[in-house]
Amino acid sequence: MDSFYSLALGYALGSIPFGLILTSLSGAGDLRSIGSGNIGATNVLRTGRKGIAAATLLLDLAKALAAVLIARHFWPGHEALAALGAILGHCFPVWLKFKGGKGVASMMGVSLALAWPIGLAYAVTWLGLLAITRISSLAGMTAAVVAPIAAWWLGHADYVPVLAAIAVLVLVLHRANIQRLLAGTEPKVGSKA
Repeated sequence: MDSFYSLALGYALGSIPFGLILTSLSGAGDLRSIGSGNIGATNVLRTGRKGIAAATLLLDLAKALAAVLIARHFWPGHEALAALGAILGHCFPVWLKFKGGKGVASMMGVSLALAWPIGLAYAVTWLGLLAITRISSLAGMTAAVVAPIAAWWLGHADYVPVLAAIAVLVLVLHRANIQRLLAGTEPKVGSKA
């Protein structure tokens, strides 16, 4: 039952659509009808509201981090399932007909909560590559791939399977971005596309 509770808690917290909630409350309209239609921070940025985009990023990170930490407290040893649940909830929220975000900010949250050095490797990769390329999808996907490698290298082999599964999901959800990257048409952060 502990496994079920951890997974369910992760899903419930992960499925809170902060991007949609914050843009609606700010009067920016329905985020699903803007830009890519995604509920994540990158699409929130397309509304022109940088503060709301930053808040979305931090809250998407925080909800996933909280899921893992709460599971570790109440059901120790099952935090990896809470991590998986949080990502599944964010990417496939039942409240939005299973159409959510792509998991990048939430994956940083679970990486930090599972073991902060993994989260640090994720953050340095994500933010560093974003600063260099200004291509959000490339930075996020690269960080997702780095996380399970960092977990293995830093001696957290027990977290490699869940982080690898999440990384695969992040890549699958970015398949349209991958096609645009290969075509040289992927927009940079701050562009109108």
